[in-house]
Amino acid sequence: MSKKRGLSVEEKRTRMMEFFFEKKDVFLLKELEKQCQKEKGITSMSVKEIVTSLVDDGMVDTDKIGTSVYFWAFPSKASQNRKRKLLDLENRIEELDSRKKSLTESINKAKIGKEESVSRTELLTALSEKRTEKSQFMSEIEKYKECDPEVVEGVRKQAEISKDAANRWTDNIFSVKSWIKKKFSFEESVIDKQFGIPADFDYIE
Repeated sequence: MSKKRGLSVEEKRTRMMEFFFEKKDVFLLKELEKQCQKEKGITSMSVKEIVTSLVDDGMVDTDKIGTSVYFWAFPSKASQNRKRKLLDLENRIEELDSRKKSLTESINKAKIGKEESVSRTELLTALSEKRTEKSQFMSEIEKYKECDPEVVEGVRKQAEISKDAANRWTDNIFSVKSWIKKKFSFEESVIDKQFGIPADFDYIE
């Protein structure tokens, strides 16, 4: 024989709520563990977990008096909770219906002038062709970018800046060579050889 299947968490929750509604009374945890196991088939070890989950969901009330913790749930409160939840759902449905109506109106407005037609199809085809042509033209322009007067002028200015910088360094090198000659009485050819300076080293014209 197959083993009897145990109750699921949801089944235990349902049976415990039935227990509270039938008894219409207040209980200690120990009383719940004993009576729920006997009358509803909920094992005593799982009673605390189930009643805690029901308290967390606002379905069962609890209060501590002295050192004792009591639990209760009455049908009247459950009915009020259901009514409040139903009202919340109805308000939500009304809100969603209103939003749906607004979105439908927006979609219908957006469709005006965009109905499928021969002329619209032709215009969209022409637009696509023009975009392709533009892309091709941009590629051609990119090929001749080096001949662009602005690009050429930019290169010229950059070359001028580079030349000035090179000549400044040439100035510095000549100054250092002059100082070495005076300080150590070295021949210029010796200095050039020592520091790897070419014989034709000079300013850039």
